[in-house]
Amino acid sequence: MSRAVEESNRAMLRARDAMDRAYAEPLDIPALARIAHVSEAHFIRTFRATFGETPHRYLQRRRIERAMSMLLETGRDVTEICYAVGFGSLGTFSRTFRQIVGESPTDFRRRRALAANVPSCFAKAWARPSSFG
Repeated sequence: MSRAVEESNRAMLRARDAMDRAYAEPLDIPALARIAHVSEAHFIRTFRATFGETPHRYLQRRRIERAMSMLLETGRDVTEICYAVGFGSLGTFSRTFRQIVGESPTDFRRRRALAANVPSCFAKAWARPSSFG
């Protein structure tokens, strides 16, 4: 690996680490590009080439991952969690959650709560397709 590629990867990792640490903060491309010491356009292109997704999508995914954890581990309502993980509107949070997870935050919490109350031997059998009929 050339030194230039190594430096570029290191710069992208600095920005990604900042996103991981401050996912709930209002992060924007200019701030992240400054962390990586590159221009905004170069940052977006290089981040996507390095990690396979845009910085915006990465940040959204990290926020949704944290929200999933909070939905399962806390009794906080969906609106509180939405703002706690850095979304500015419940509509955007719900839409993004559904795009990434495949169901609404409320349905995700409800389904996981039901699954937690089913003995694992039944849950495994229930999840398998029936060989009868």
